[in-house]
Amino acid sequence: MPRPLIATIHIDSMQHNLMRARDCAPHAKVWAVVKANAYGHGLERGMRGFADADGLALIETENAVRLRELGWTRPILLLEGIFDAADVDLLVRHQLNSAVHAVEQIAMLEQASLSGPIDVHLKMNTGMNRLGFRPEAFGAAYARLRAIPQVREITLMTHFANADELEHPRLTVLEQVRRFCLGADGLQGQRSLSNSGGVLHQAALAAELSNDWVRPGIMLYGGTPGGRSAAAFDLHPTMTLASEIIGVQDLVAGDSVGYGSGFQAEWPMTVGIVACGYADGYPRHAPHGTPIMVDGILTKLVGRVSMDMMAVDLTHVPHAGVGSKVILWGAGLPIDTVANAAGTIGYELMCALAPRVRVVEGNLDFNG
Repeated sequence: MPRPLIATIHIDSMQHNLMRARDCAPHAKVWAVVKANAYGHGLERGMRGFADADGLALIETENAVRLRELGWTRPILLLEGIFDAADVDLLVRHQLNSAVHAVEQIAMLEQASLSGPIDVHLKMNTGMNRLGFRPEAFGAAYARLRAIPQVREITLMTHFANADELEHPRLTVLEQVRRFCLGADGLQGQRSLSNSGGVLHQAALAAELSNDWVRPGIMLYGGTPGGRSAAAFDLHPTMTLASEIIGVQDLVAGDSVGYGSGFQAEWPMTVGIVACGYADGYPRHAPHGTPIMVDGILTKLVGRVSMDMMAVDLTHVPHAGVGSKVILWGAGLPIDTVANAAGTIGYELMCALAPRVRVVEGNLDFNG
């Protein structure tokens, strides 16, 4: 028998979460974001889970080509655009939309001998300060693109830094919208502003936020960018990481657990050893007390996570033993809950799933 650690991908949940994105932004088309191997779920599964999306968005040019090879015929958007002049030909050959966020990318398009039309997404930096043109430089960048004969549609795009916290003290969403409208004033083109946070708060921002396209990412996978829980937004988990207890130890007061003997029992207790560790993608820095579910009962991590194993408190799960079912995150235990306890975010846990973990597909079981 293989090791009992399995990641189950819930295609039905992916479909449900896409419908929730449409419910939140009913007048916009949807780019379903499938970068980072569809947030660890697998590119092909992402394509099937989001088969009803208007387009797929990612950053890896090779995976954009792979989507075409897999049979995806709708639009594909490269969120970071092209990285080298040699990539320009891919845009025409595979009919890829490309973000344009730097003058160097514009120069590549100007100097290329494009054999057909392309559509681009011109990105404005409204305060995220990663990629894009500042509002005062946006019009000049637009004019250069408009002067390239092969450039067909120019979509106007930005990215919200704090959409999970609408009234962020340093930069509100409405301030980013204001900057965007200022820089885009008088320019023709569809608009694409909202990431998951913007989509989930679309109703609260409806008067100010106008999207022709939205770009949900984490919400499609049953997580949130912050703030309210996934369940509060009626988002379903799309990945359940499950294992089993493979050993049991009965401790007396004073016994320690794991490398570094960082945890010491204060009284007699029982711990179960789980077949999962940091080499599988579980965060090594997860502290004592991080929630874990055993046989449907919520309990906690004990001691330091090892490469292949971790210990879990079975004191209040009296019937648990070797073979007991363990949920690390997913059905019955939200990934954001685990991530928050470990001082990280659900995105990282999904994307860190290791290649050695067996992956299967199955419908969501809310009872874990």
